[in-house]
Amino acid sequence: MIQIAIMGLGTVGTGVARVVAENSRQIERKLGEPLQVKTILVRHFKDGPYRQLMTDDFKKIEEDDSIRVVVETIGGVGAAYEYTKRALMAGKHVVTANKQLVAEKGCELLELAKKKNVNYLFEASVGGGIPVLHPLTQCMAANRIDEVYGILNGTTNYILTRMVRTGAFFADALREAQAKGYAEADPTADIEGIDAGRKTCILADLAFGHQVDPDKVPMEGISKLSLRDVKLAERAGYRIKLLGRAVRLPGGGRTAYVAPHLIPEDNPIAGVEDVFNAVVIRGNATGDVMFYGKGAGEMPTASACVADVMEALQASPRREEIGWSPDTDGFEDPAELHTRYYFRIEGSLTDAAMSFGQVEVLSEDGETAFLTDRISGLEVQQQAQNLKILACMRVLP
Repeated sequence: MIQIAIMGLGTVGTGVARVVAENSRQIERKLGEPLQVKTILVRHFKDGPYRQLMTDDFKKIEEDDSIRVVVETIGGVGAAYEYTKRALMAGKHVVTANKQLVAEKGCELLELAKKKNVNYLFEASVGGGIPVLHPLTQCMAANRIDEVYGILNGTTNYILTRMVRTGAFFADALREAQAKGYAEADPTADIEGIDAGRKTCILADLAFGHQVDPDKVPMEGISKLSLRDVKLAERAGYRIKLLGRAVRLPGGGRTAYVAPHLIPEDNPIAGVEDVFNAVVIRGNATGDVMFYGKGAGEMPTASACVADVMEALQASPRREEIGWSPDTDGFEDPAELHTRYYFRIEGSLTDAAMSFGQVEVLSEDGETAFLTDRISGLEVQQQAQNLKILACMRVLP
């Protein structure tokens, strides 16, 4: 019998306990022996099917040699960070879905796991139930990864879908998302791009092999997005999506950011709707490879966590290819990237042409909406400074 522990019994922690119980036969067949949740760390005891497994004393996990894997679903970087370090120091594998912890402390925790000859795995931290990190680090290991981008937050994608399908204003679509349980009471991390930004950092860390400081990654959300821009984009053959992008630059540097983008409707990612996520990995040998599915939720995320538990137990003795350098040199401002830009301005086509030269006009009814030629973000800042800008977004190449 293989014993594991869970830290935190929220949505994901409960899902992990359910997956272990409901899929016990398949798990046992693949591991060669049964897998059992022995202990669950909680802050407050509550009645339910797992009451007899609960403890509020981490030492009961830390000092129990029969517990081989700890699943961290606490969230944040406070107690989760402390307990993860202590579990690794105790020689236990740790599995997590905690994107903030991995983005900020992952490099350190991976190094500690290496020293203790155990695994620190976090497949569920980026795509929930979508397998992304494993293919990135193993299946595409023969590639130079040039770019990773995707729809990394289901809440914002649901809101944007409702704005397109029903013509709902942002505030109304957000309230609908909250009513359906897709958005938290405080949706800031989702709608301001913070959640997607943390996931983008993890993808960049693994794709390029160097630490990306989340504080240096610009994160723009959709809270200021106008329904008018959504309609104008759709009329012109584009869809607006919140994308996280990590890009290898021509000179060898790298960059990452999160922002709304206009995406051509013939791009497969433009058709990803509702709470679904999608990640595109561009390898120099494979070209574009897309991963699609539910990026969050109790059971999809728990599925990825339990798969990591199984992999940690089967790895001999650990996954060597998971990790990256703590060196942050080479990270550049995403304003260095060249792409087309969408503008909606209070002004005429003449104003647009005076700033950007030849442009593609999308609308001229009182306000002017247009697309520029390919240009860097730095040039945009310089050339648009005399315009009365109502909206500005990148266009996905």
